[in-house]
Parts: sequence; structure tokens; C-alpha cells
Amino acid sequence: MHEEVSLTREIDAIQIPSGDTITLPAGTPVVITQTLGGTYTVATSAGLARISSSDADALGVNLEEEVAKKEEETRLKDATLEEQVWHQMKQVFDPEIPVDIVNLGLVYDCKLSEVAEGHDVDVKMTLTAPGCGMGPVIAADAQARIMSLSEVNEARVELVWDPPWNQEMISEEGKMKLGMV
Repeated sequence: MHEEVSLTREIDAIQIPSGDTITLPAGTPVVITQTLGGTYTVATSAGLARISSSDADALGVNLEEEVAKKEEETRLKDATLEEQVWHQMKQVFDPEIPVDIVNLGLVYDCKLSEVAEGHDVDVKMTLTAPGCGMGPVIAADAQARIMSLSEVNEARVELVWDPPWNQEMISEEGKMKLGMV
């Protein structure tokens, strides 16, 4: 990937790894280093930043990926709600690692509870490092993805630190993507 572009308009981004919001002015040169889960990780003169898909136009990105995502969602309509929830979590990526949070082994528990108006979903997940400032952002991404499902009434994503994450928790698929197998 590593495509260099100049931003066509001013945008807000999230600085990696602190999780702080920064403003990138129009004309800022950036290098797109990762485009996974509907967000863009870019390298700037000030370090790495994450840009939301809603600002993809400022990068000059064609949103064909969104069309493919809609097709996948159509395919999943016949899947169980639990399968749909897990699929949504597989669309959430650590901005520094090209593997989703499920295959990284960051999701420890996912429970669905039936309630009057649908289902509540409770997720327990961790991070690769406890001090990561992106933790709340990644957890909020997972929550938003789960909440996008029409049958979900409430989604809660809790960051936990026990047991501590280690590389053995990465799935075989994740290890293959990372070149560990």
C-alpha cells in the first residue's frame, strides 16, 4: 500500500498510539499505511494517525470497499445474530496491526441476552498492551459495529486485563496474516 497523498480538505484524525484528536489541515501530505475495517492509518510528519471512513474523500479514496461491505452484509442476513456480531467484530482493527481484534485474540467473551426489544450484547476484550491510548477508540469501534445490527438493542464493550494478552492468543489465520506461520 504505502501510497502518498495530500489531504484535499481539513479533517480530524486520531493520533496513534495516544488516542488524542488532532486536526490535519488541507494539503497535508500523508502516506496511507493501512486500510482495514473502514478506517485509514496514515503516516504524517507528526507520526501515525487514524482517519475515519467518513473522511475517505479527503484522501481521494474510492469507496468501492463500502459496496463490497454492503454485499457481505446482505450475505449475512441469513446468519444467526451471534455470527453477525462476530462478523462485525472482525471488521475492527488495531490501527498498527493488520489483523482484526478477533483473530488477534483480543476478544475474550461475547454474550448475547434476549431483551424485550431485541438483544443486548456484552463483550470483554483486551489490548496487546495495557497502556495503549487507542484502547477506548478500538472498544468504541467494536461497540458501534455491533450496534449497527438492527436486532441489537444495547452493546457494551468492556476492556479487561486478565488474563494478560500474549501472542499465543492469535488465531492461525491471524498468524498467517502476520507471517508467523
